[in-house]
Amino acid sequence: MSIFGNERRLFLEGEAETEHLGDELARLIKASEHGATLYLDGDLGMGKTTLSRGFMRRLGHQGAVKSPTYTLVEPYEQLQPVVYHFDLYRLGDPEELEYMGIRDYFTEASVCLVEWPERGKGVLPEPDLEIHLEREGEGRSVVLRARSEFGASLLNEIELIGRH
Repeated sequence: MSIFGNERRLFLEGEAETEHLGDELARLIKASEHGATLYLDGDLGMGKTTLSRGFMRRLGHQGAVKSPTYTLVEPYEQLQPVVYHFDLYRLGDPEELEYMGIRDYFTEASVCLVEWPERGKGVLPEPDLEIHLEREGEGRSVVLRARSEFGASLLNEIELIGRH
């Protein structure tokens, strides 16, 4: 069985649990000393930025975390690892990413959180992990899909978290 395409499904009851998932992902990635690309997918208001906030806070960011809808990217270069938070909602054409030097952000040492990744199709690198959020009752249904060996290792660790 291939490790690629592994997936985990979670139910998050509210904002705190969504933020906690971001916290856990940051903890695992920081411990691995490995960069990562995470695609955050879901309609408006599904918790993509909330998950990102949990991620940044785990790494020590104390200020506000908001979606960089107008600037396309918000760098968190003071964090370890360095994190770049992208929001491509207002992107008109994927080629615009080439003009902003998109490839410079995706390194082996950085973490890139990408909201609305489908808008950068053909230009963005493949993710390690895709995270899809959608409304389910009063909470959120989350599907995490590994797209690399590293993504699969993250999923395996997340699975273990629930057992402790």
